Amino acid sequence: MAAAVTTKTAWKLQEITAHSSNVSSLVLGKHSGRLLATGGDDCRVNIWSVNKPNCIMSLTGHTTPVESVKINTNEELIVAGSQSGSIRIWNLEAAKILRTLMGHKANICSLDFHPFGDFVASGSMDTNVKLWDIRRKGCVFRYKGHTQAVRCLRFSPDGKWLASSSDDHTVKLWDLAAGKIMCEFTEHTGPVNVVEFHPNEYLLASRSSDRTIRFWDLEKFQVVSCIEEEAIPVRCVLFNPDGCCLYAGCHDALRVYGWEPERCFDVVVVNWGKVADLSVCNNQLIGVSFTQSVVSSFVVDLNRVSKCGSGLHGLVRDDKPLVPPVPMGSSLRRIYDRPSTTCSRPQRVKQNSESERRSPSSEDDREEKESTAEIQNPEDYQEIFQPKNSITRTPPCKSEPFPAPPEDEPTLAKDTSRPSQATDSQTPLPSQENPALIQRPPVAASTPITRVEPSVIPAARNEPIGLKASDFLPAMKNQSLTEIVDDEAMSQIRKGHETMCVVLTSRHKNLDAVRAKWSTGDIKTSMDSAVDINDLSVVVDLLNIINQKASLWKLDLCTVVLPQIEKLLQSKYESYVQTGCTSLKLILQRFLPLITDILAAPPSVGVDISREERLHKCRLCYKQLKNISNIIKNKCGLSGRHGSAFCELHLLMAVLE
Repeated sequence: MAAAVTTKTAWKLQEITAHSSNVSSLVLGKHSGRLLATGGDDCRVNIWSVNKPNCIMSLTGHTTPVESVKINTNEELIVAGSQSGSIRIWNLEAAKILRTLMGHKANICSLDFHPFGDFVASGSMDTNVKLWDIRRKGCVFRYKGHTQAVRCLRFSPDGKWLASSSDDHTVKLWDLAAGKIMCEFTEHTGPVNVVEFHPNEYLLASRSSDRTIRFWDLEKFQVVSCIEEEAIPVRCVLFNPDGCCLYAGCHDALRVYGWEPERCFDVVVVNWGKVADLSVCNNQLIGVSFTQSVVSSFVVDLNRVSKCGSGLHGLVRDDKPLVPPVPMGSSLRRIYDRPSTTCSRPQRVKQNSESERRSPSSEDDREEKESTAEIQNPEDYQEIFQPKNSITRTPPCKSEPFPAPPEDEPTLAKDTSRPSQATDSQTPLPSQENPALIQRPPVAASTPITRVEPSVIPAARNEPIGLKASDFLPAMKNQSLTEIVDDEAMSQIRKGHETMCVVLTSRHKNLDAVRAKWSTGDIKTSMDSAVDINDLSVVVDLLNIINQKASLWKLDLCTVVLPQIEKLLQSKYESYVQTGCTSLKLILQRFLPLITDILAAPPSVGVDISREERLHKCRLCYKQLKNISNIIKNKCGLSGRHGSAFCELHLLMAVLE
């Protein structure tokens, strides 16, 4: 009989080039988990079916980059907000523009559809929260109170409340019927990026850049618990559909949290980078991330993820909803009362300005005529959005789970690579009668251990490259285990401590020297000093600063930086390669047209010293760019985000060939 095949807990589903320019926003449909919408700097909104390579539909009309997108509950409508403050709503089934909403004065940062009614909420850099009636094409109400950009909006499951989070460190809860604020939570000490309602209970989760996730009781309006994040920040959160746990999407990892008491149930390593959105379907968690113009999707098998610990009443079965605990006193929170029909119109408490409640104008009609829905894949569009008969709902409610690929190679048990239980769960401890459970392979001190380091060292990792914790521990013996482990482990760790201190001190001195040059205002001199130090890490630190402000780049700076970029692109450190790609892209976009024009220009009549100097710099840069183009060409075949970055650079450098 064939042995059972071990499948992966998490795997990469696909990678697509979503736009002709950088992707600026994306969102998953929460109903089916199979619909994906992306917004880009090319001012388009593209619709995709997860795990299919071709774009289904491309929505046009915006004239500035799309900053925020959201799909409604039934996955029939999509709303997109742009940098200019305009909002457009499309009907996906009819493949046409439905509404154009104008009123915000700055970037649209957040959007959300009402779960039942025909309403959309929008938050902007102009600090305003607005509620729009899709049918009337007007602003129903404007909620004032935030003092900085509104980063996230969420309607409550019963549609009665609206939660907003902002860069002003606050979370506000608005009563839609009364048109006023219910409560303001001010405990966060940094910008609040995400809010999410519990699907059943009166509970709200918020995530802030102060590296905490807070849970709020919406009956008592107080903190239930606070989870302090690890070194890697959380980028998005999602409650499990039955409300048993909270999924937190971190950089290259998924964490599963409980809140009463606060604890981490499980950690799953997922190489998805900066994950942007999560969705749960068929007991699988779908996560999507983007880098430049490339969007990647990943799957986590929730059957193999721990969603509870000793703090919950019983275990959670994956094929059955969580059974709520028996109510004890007043500790059980209220459950949302969902209406059987659409909600009533929010009460208009104050009169809106004429510009906000104006009727559809000819200008708006013209903008809507200019907005189009281009069906680029009719076959997928017919399958997903067009109903086949009167009783069919679209998108399909039922979809098959994605098949899990087999493990690449035999691995150790799951528990050795990541915690599968919360720290407070009742896991049986190894006893003296069963010493095999705690034995570690012996390490002979006189025998050198050869380690194979990876060809590319990731930018984010949880342990030092080439080191294993077991290397610091002696062979286990049956007597005096604790004393031997502690003493010898500490002595092993201290061996390299002095060397590391010397390295860090030297680097600190180098950075101080570069900073002294920087304070004079001469960027090129600062870079010259960093190059003279002959330490690529210092060059990378300086480039990461310069890359944030494109106006700092000058042609003479390029002559110094390009040889360093050539070294960075061939480095084994992922962070070095990323910095090199970013710097090279800036140089190509700002200076390559200038360099080619100057080199192609006919020689001048007479003596022009400044022109000769500029011509010399251009020739030097051109020669260095030619050398780098060979490296780029050889690395275009790489997979993942590095491959896409090198392909983009190769296209930019095509003029050199």
